[in-house]
Amino acid sequence: EKFARVLNDTYERGGKVIIPSFSVGRTQEVLYFLHELDLAGRIPRMPVYVDSPLSFNATEVYQLHPECFDQRMREIVQSRQTPFQSDNVHFTPGVAESKALNADRTPMVIISASGMCQVGRILHHLKNNIEDERNTVLIVGFMAQHTLGRRLVEGAETVRIFSEEY
Repeated sequence: EKFARVLNDTYERGGKVIIPSFSVGRTQEVLYFLHELDLAGRIPRMPVYVDSPLSFNATEVYQLHPECFDQRMREIVQSRQTPFQSDNVHFTPGVAESKALNADRTPMVIISASGMCQVGRILHHLKNNIEDERNTVLIVGFMAQHTLGRRLVEGAETVRIFSEEY
């Protein structure tokens, strides 16, 4: 319910949902729930970008091992597109594609590593989007003490990204 509400509210504001996520496990779980909400018609149709080369590689491994899926996921794979191959899910392997997401002002979901917001492409997405009130940074996992992710969870008024205050 909360996930659907956040997606709907952000879409209505014309914003982006930025999701810091671990590349193995959490990203695939988020894609699964986005897929389920989309199939149920509970969220608007918007592009989902998985912006992490490691997430792309890990997702390929998941697809190679359907024997590890639970019954619900096996049913989805047998009957229709998987959450990993949906027509609105895009993997951005290159830096140019990643940077282009920050220039695009249309509603979208960006799932990016690193999960605790310490390194990686997520820092660029936060830097370019955190001050826009239309956008939402959605934390979907554990954030260790002394990480940018934890400061966001704790509601810090300002955060440092690449040595600049936002």
